[in-house]
Amino acid sequence: MRKDIDIVALGELLIDFAESGTSENGNSLLEVCPGGAPCNMLAMAKKLGKEVAFIGKVGRDNFGNLLRSVLQDVGINDEGLAVDEEIPTTLAFVHTLEDGDREFSFYRNPGADMMLRPEDIKTDLIERAKVFHFGTLSMTDENVKAATVKALETAKNAGCIISFDPNLRPPLWDDLEKAKEAMRLGFEYCDVLKIADNEIQFISGVSDYDEGIQMLIEEYDIPLILLTLGKEGSTAYYKGMRVNVPGYKVNTIETTGAGDSFCGSTVSQVIDRGLDNLTQNDLREMLTLSNGAAAIVTTRKGAIRSMPELEEIKELQLASK
Repeated sequence: MRKDIDIVALGELLIDFAESGTSENGNSLLEVCPGGAPCNMLAMAKKLGKEVAFIGKVGRDNFGNLLRSVLQDVGINDEGLAVDEEIPTTLAFVHTLEDGDREFSFYRNPGADMMLRPEDIKTDLIERAKVFHFGTLSMTDENVKAATVKALETAKNAGCIISFDPNLRPPLWDDLEKAKEAMRLGFEYCDVLKIADNEIQFISGVSDYDEGIQMLIEEYDIPLILLTLGKEGSTAYYKGMRVNVPGYKVNTIETTGAGDSFCGSTVSQVIDRGLDNLTQNDLREMLTLSNGAAAIVTTRKGAIRSMPELEEIKELQLASK
C-alpha cells in the first residue's frame, strides 16, 4: 500500500481550559484551548510539512464539533475521528504554577476519548502511514486499550515506525501499577521513545536518568530514546551514543504542549533522516530544532494552535547563538 501519510496518531482529543486572567468582577477567565497530546504532536509535524492523520473519539456536542473544525483548520486528517452518541467530549482544566508547570483536573469519568473501540479503528489510515504514534492515555480503560493494541498490531504488520510518548497523567489512573503496565506495553512496540525526566524515574525506580534509560535499553532494545528535561534541554540515546543539547532561555508562561511539540519535531526529523544510520551530528541537530519548538510553545497559551513555524524556530536558534 502507498505510504502517503507521514504520521498517524491515536489517543485523546480534548478541550484544555487554561487560566487567562480575571474579569472586572475578579472572577477567573478561562480560555478554550483545543488539545490532547497526540494532536498537539501532529499539529507540530504539520507545521514542518508532514501529512498527518488522527484516530480518536469525541462526543456529539459543541466541544466535539469545535475539535473537528480545529483539526480541519490546522490540516490534520480527521477521517479517523469517531463520535460517541452518549458520552461527552473530554475536558481538562489547567492550573498554571509560578514556574509555568501545570496541574490538571480532568472531566473524564468517562470521557468520549475513552469510548474508542476496536471497530472504530480505521486500519487503512495506519497502513498508509510511515509512522504510528500513541501514548498511555488510550490505555486507561480496557476497551480503548483493546483499540490501541489493534492499532499497534496493524502498524507493526504494515511496517510503520512506531513512536511512543507515555505522557503520564497520574490522576487518570485508578492504580499507578496499571500505568506502569501500559508504559511497558508501549516500550515493547516502539522504535522511537520520547520520555520525560519524571517518567523515567517513575518507571525505573531510580533517580539517575542515564541509569534509568540504560535499564530500558537493556530490557527493550528501543532503537532511539529521547529524554526531555524541561528547560534544561534534552538527551538522545542511540546505538551507544549519548547526545545532550541544552534548552533555550525564553519567557515561559506555561508548558502545555511543550513535550508534544518536541515529539512532533523529532519524529518529523526521523522521517526525513531515517532511523538506521543516524550520526551524532544528526542527533544534535534533531534535538536543537526540537528544543527550539518546545521553548516557543512555552511562551504561548494553548497547544494545537500554538505550534511554531519552522522560520520561528530558526529565528530563535540564530538569536541564541
